Amino acid sequence: MMKVVDTAGYFLEHYDGTIEFLKTYYEKYPAIFEEYFTYHCKNTEERHQLALGKYPLSIEGIEAARWRLPAIIEEIAKAYERLYGIKFPIDVNLLVGGYGSNAYTYREIIPNISFALEKLSPEPDHLRVIAAHEFGHAAHHILSDGAGTDWTKIQWTSPLNWLYQEGVAIHFSRKTATGMDAAMYYSFNDEEREWLRYAEKNTTEIKRAFAEDYLKLNSTDIFKEWFSINGGKRFGFQRFGYFLGNNLFQSLIENMGELKALLHWGKEDFQESVKHWLYEEE
Repeated sequence: MMKVVDTAGYFLEHYDGTIEFLKTYYEKYPAIFEEYFTYHCKNTEERHQLALGKYPLSIEGIEAARWRLPAIIEEIAKAYERLYGIKFPIDVNLLVGGYGSNAYTYREIIPNISFALEKLSPEPDHLRVIAAHEFGHAAHHILSDGAGTDWTKIQWTSPLNWLYQEGVAIHFSRKTATGMDAAMYYSFNDEEREWLRYAEKNTTEIKRAFAEDYLKLNSTDIFKEWFSINGGKRFGFQRFGYFLGNNLFQSLIENMGELKALLHWGKEDFQESVKHWLYEEE
């Protein structure tokens, strides 16, 4: 049974602008913040001081997102159940972090989901799309596990797998949070229409650049350039891995249908088939 764990309520009720409060808040929810600070935000005095300087301007948005998200989460979960027969036996955490990741799934086969409210737009449609995206990652795992996927075959650290996983989540978000502006499925706001226009106009060059980086860069550098908000040096726009991932997954659907495409990452030829797509000419 899905459970919403609202740590943001404690934050909003007790926040006093001090480092001591933040430490108390983190200690109150140790498992949630151990995951957050291990993978999604630096746990340093400097980072906490910077966050304390930003919170006053974010409080209103945090409150609005906290108020709206539970109903939106329920709405999105029902859409997945209606379309795919999926139920989510997970925790969904609402937290206030240090301006690191905006939302993420935990590193488990059936992953919990966390939303860092200080990084989210409180607009309802923006919240719907990011909720649909994160639930898409969880839905992919649940469907794959139900189909008997051998998880030892999944190459978690491969950039080709990252492309695929983000493509899956974007596909799912379009199916469950319908009718949004096309760019919103990548950005979770209204600010990236130019990003999408550029990507669509320069698809061949972007794909070729990723193929080059895949051969010469390590996984850390590929993640930063292609999947992180801190990347984007090659084209001046970050996170083009999401755009390529969508193109990859839509190609897989065209070739094998939705269900086989969703389960493809557990097949022996997965990596080779993605390489074939990556190096073929548009």
